[in-house]
Parts: sequence; C-alpha cells; structure tokens
Amino acid sequence: MDIFRLFIISLMPVLKVLLVIIAGLILATQRFDLLGCDARRHLNNMVFYVFYPALIGCSLADTMTLEGLADLWFLPVNVLITCVIGSILGWILVIVTKPPRHLWGLVISCTSAANLGNMLLIILPALCEEKNNPFGGVASTCSANGKAYASLSLAIQIIYIWSILYFLLRMYANNEVKETNSNNSIIVAANGCTRDVLHDPVGLPQIHNDGNQKVSTTVKFKQLFMKIMRSESLRKIFAPATIAVIVGFLIGIATPIRKTFIGDNAPLRVIYSATELIGNAGIPSITLIVGANLLKGLSGSGVGPSVIIGILIIRNIFLPISGIGVIKAAKHLSLVDEDSFYLFTLLIQYAIPPAMNIGTISQMLGSGESEFSMIMLWNYIVAILTLTFWIAFYMWLVI
Repeated sequence: MDIFRLFIISLMPVLKVLLVIIAGLILATQRFDLLGCDARRHLNNMVFYVFYPALIGCSLADTMTLEGLADLWFLPVNVLITCVIGSILGWILVIVTKPPRHLWGLVISCTSAANLGNMLLIILPALCEEKNNPFGGVASTCSANGKAYASLSLAIQIIYIWSILYFLLRMYANNEVKETNSNNSIIVAANGCTRDVLHDPVGLPQIHNDGNQKVSTTVKFKQLFMKIMRSESLRKIFAPATIAVIVGFLIGIATPIRKTFIGDNAPLRVIYSATELIGNAGIPSITLIVGANLLKGLSGSGVGPSVIIGILIIRNIFLPISGIGVIKAAKHLSLVDEDSFYLFTLLIQYAIPPAMNIGTISQMLGSGESEFSMIMLWNYIVAILTLTFWIAFYMWLVI
C-alpha cells in the first residue's frame, strides 16, 4: 500500500467528521436557525435516550459471541489503560495550565476518552477493504473482525464515560439549577438554555418516627434499598447507553436469542433491522450538535490556547507513544496474540481524537459546550496529519 493511499484512508474519517461539524455550525447560524438552543436540547435527548443506545446494542449483538469475548479479553483492559494514562496526563495539564475550575472535568475527559466508535468503525474496515490489504486474509473476515473490535471498544468506553466521566464533569460543572415542576424538572444553565434533568432523583416518602411508633427492621431495609435504587448516582451509571451495552452482550452471547433477532432466517430480524436503522442516526446527530455549539465558541471561549495545545500534545504525542510501550509489554508477557490486525487495533486506540459523548454530557449539564466544540475542532484538524502518521507507523510496527 503506497503512502498516498494510506493518507487518503486516514484522511476520510477525519474529513467526514469535520464536514458534519461545519454543517452543524451553519445550521445554528441566525440565517438558518435550525439548531438553536431548544433544538440542540431536544436532539441531544434523542441521542441520549434513543439513537446511541440503539447503535451500541445492535453493534454488540451483531459482533459479540462468547468465544470472541474470551479471545478479546485484553482489548477492554487496553481501553481502560488508555483512559487511566489520559486521566493522569489530564490532571497534570490542568494543574500546569490552570484553566477555569468548571472546565477541569472537561479537560481531563478530553485527554482520557477517545472516539472509539465511529472512527474505528470507519478506519478498520477501510484498511481491510484495500486491494493490497496489509493484514492479509479475506477482506470480509478482516472487516467483520474490525467491527467486533470497534464495537467492544465502544462498549467499554461508554461504561467508562457514564460511570466515571459523567460524575467528574458534573462535579466541576458550574450550573444554576432551578426546579420548576416536581414531575419535570428544568435546569437553567449558565448559557441560558433550559434542559430536562435526565434521571432526576425521585423523592421518597420518608418514614418518621415520633418516638411512640417503632419502625421494623424490614421497613428500614426496604426504605434503604428503595433509596439506593432511586438514587441519582445509580440512575446515571445505568444510563440508556449502559443498559444497551448489557442487552447487546446478552443477545450476542446467548445463541438462541441471537438466532431469533440476527441473521437472514431470524424470525424477528425486522426488529433488529429497525433498531439498527435508528442507531445509524446517533453519530451524525452528536457531530451536528458539536458543530452547532461551536458557534458560541468562535465568539469567545473559556479555554485558552495553552489548554488546547496541551490536549493536542497529550492526545497526539504522549498517548500514542505510551501505547507502544503498553502493547510491547503485553506482547512480551504473552497477554496478546501475534495477530497483526489485533495488535494494530490495540495501538490505534491511543491515537484517536476525543470522544463525541463528552459533548452529549456537556450539553446535558449546560457547561462547557462551546469549549468542547473548540477542542474538538482543533483535534480533528490536527488529526488529519497525526492520525495518518500513527496509522502508517503502527502498521510498520506490527507487520
């Protein structure tokens, strides 16, 4: 494969994202006004509740099997290692650059979570379908393996984002919260937009003891259990995307259920096809929202050049280099197979730009949307060159 073809393959996914971001920016201008504050809020809720869970569930159900999951055990471990290394470097960055405190969570999230969904789903099959496939084997088998690698990476990333990064972003978010209705709470964010509070905790009837009435141990345990089950923290961990990961794994691993929904002869294949069709709207919708939020960022952003440059250095230099050390150590300890395509996938996880889901959370919290859009814009511009370089270098390293 010549260097020009390699450049085109690497350029296409990054260029697609940039073009959709620009489209979102144009649609948010006053001339069109199709992605205003309310429109972004409603579209973000559709992504959170419908589009992304459908995408994740279908991807996992179609590609994951019990045997495959056992063979790929190091891949989710590798995703978590990238998150840990990125988080440590992010903490160092915020201490050195000292951005506004409400943006600390955003900076750390951008250095720790990569866009392992659509980027891998585009890059891996594109490499497999080349005539001079550098990884060998049949193109269809290579593409199927690539989709499985990308789906599992995305699933682990989703769990990490909604179980850890959400709480980190929420902790540092600087929002003014106002409850206007006991059944449908509205947050008035710092940017003036109102939004629904997702999974807002439900108030529990309290059992009062006036000293004359004894409360049984059973009632106390029941009250404690219900309080935990209805707590906001637990609801956030089990966000729709997390539930979709669990359902996708169950369908993929359980052969009888899998045969019911997936395959040309599956009796309920229409349900899977319809869900897959809905899920295809997830990635474009998130990217359009990022572009629409960029409109405010262009007029003024709370994140300075030093922070953006720091994130670019971490994501495009430090993380990819650290990935080489991690994978070489894993290979030396016989933790991973010698399959070149699998090794390449493990390495490329360290060189992908930040995750789009961070923008979804920022939109929900009403904090850091424009700053995140600016960070994403510069990351994808720089990725045109850096991602191409790392793809070429990693391929040379494993083949």
